Amino acid sequence: MQNAALIILDDITDWQPYYPSQSIVTASEYLLQQNAKARAQILNLCGDLSYLSTGYYVSLLAEARGQRVLPSVTTINDLANFSHYQLVLPANTDKQISKYLAQQSTAASQRVLICFGQAENQQLSNFARQIFDRYPCPILWVEFSHQGRWFITNIGAGHLAELDDEQQTFFGNALDSFSKRVWRKARAPKEYRYDLAILHDPEETIPTSDKKALQKFIKAAKDADIDAELITADDYNRLLEFDALFIRETTRINHYTYHFAKKAEANGMVVIDAPHSILQCANKVFLKELLDKHKIPTPRTELLLNQQAIDFQAIGERLGYPVVLKIPDGSFSIGVEKAENIDELKAIAADLFKKSTILLAQEFVRTEFDWRIGVLNNRPIYACKYLMARNHWQIYNHASASSRGKSGGFETVGVHQVPKEVVKTALQATRLIGDGLYGVDMKVTDKGPVIIEINDNPSIESGVEDLLLGDELYYIIMRDFARRLDEK
Repeated sequence: MQNAALIILDDITDWQPYYPSQSIVTASEYLLQQNAKARAQILNLCGDLSYLSTGYYVSLLAEARGQRVLPSVTTINDLANFSHYQLVLPANTDKQISKYLAQQSTAASQRVLICFGQAENQQLSNFARQIFDRYPCPILWVEFSHQGRWFITNIGAGHLAELDDEQQTFFGNALDSFSKRVWRKARAPKEYRYDLAILHDPEETIPTSDKKALQKFIKAAKDADIDAELITADDYNRLLEFDALFIRETTRINHYTYHFAKKAEANGMVVIDAPHSILQCANKVFLKELLDKHKIPTPRTELLLNQQAIDFQAIGERLGYPVVLKIPDGSFSIGVEKAENIDELKAIAADLFKKSTILLAQEFVRTEFDWRIGVLNNRPIYACKYLMARNHWQIYNHASASSRGKSGGFETVGVHQVPKEVVKTALQATRLIGDGLYGVDMKVTDKGPVIIEINDNPSIESGVEDLLLGDELYYIIMRDFARRLDEK
């Protein structure tokens, strides 16, 4: 068994069932180590992880030494406090765990062994992964009890000495698989201070950053002493190899991009954009309420609820035609339609209600272009004018057969050339969300600028947003990652 991780045990004899390894160290030896290697990977397999036990101190010192350790002190504390409450299995939980429990006797509690996110019973593989993502610990026992319905009554750390022969084999195989999948392979000769994962989807139709821009980010990262690597959805289990996560694909709540952000944040990584930014920006209903509350100008907007009777006549009279209808979580002009009259309004609403129980009806603001103000850490870093697609009222025309007609032109300008009110309004809005990287889409009307939406994952493409600043735009963003990591 080849392990890149250092394995910490109470007693060397606990490792007797497995092949000898130079990566085995007792807890006492580890705690007394001088000049421990700063970026080593640690697997803490001590039997007692209770507060201030030897096992607890192994994880505590590992973190203090800048080493990655499983379980972390946070995980140990979370597991210790689990018994203070019970988790009811939700109705929509993984069907496989529900099926498994339905086959068990309700007279006794049931225990499931999970090692490195794997379960002995392949039927429970999804459940095991979910539990391990929430409580990253090498050996976990999950206990279920039936009291009218199944509850998770306890989740606790296990240890090698209590495993029987079959379970020891399962543990060994799970460790071997985990080591190959998670712990970083040998590094390049040059050591960088930090590691950055850039999440992207090579198959995305409208990527937030094209291949050339992604390479520019990687180059700029090196200049900021950061080793950046492109990862995809398949690398979820590798995420904790890195110190920071930069999401460069379209984010959604019910999507792996959000799961990546949540996992990264929960493990103390720097994340752009953070889960709360995705949550708030991805939903136009939330943004409407937030901006209205703080009196930040937007086009007149009303909420339509599928379960209530809708007076389409009155909506048309209040907003005036054409009326724009939007689903709350659309992006790149997807799920945004325009109704020229009441019949179209009813038909489009009926169609969009199949995707969402809430829609937004918005007054149509006719302009030749939208402003996009890029904001990072509460300061504007770039500005673009996005022109409407040819013979279309939006920037993106998804109905166009030609790639040329799918999106309009653009003009990249200096931030100092943007009307002051536009920049001021953009910053007022993003401060309500956070200090991440945002793209604020705005239109300028006779009454001043209005915000159309705030993107938590704005487009940064080579030859577009970087046309004026060039490589400096990428350096600005990577230097901000370095600043955040230093502050961590």
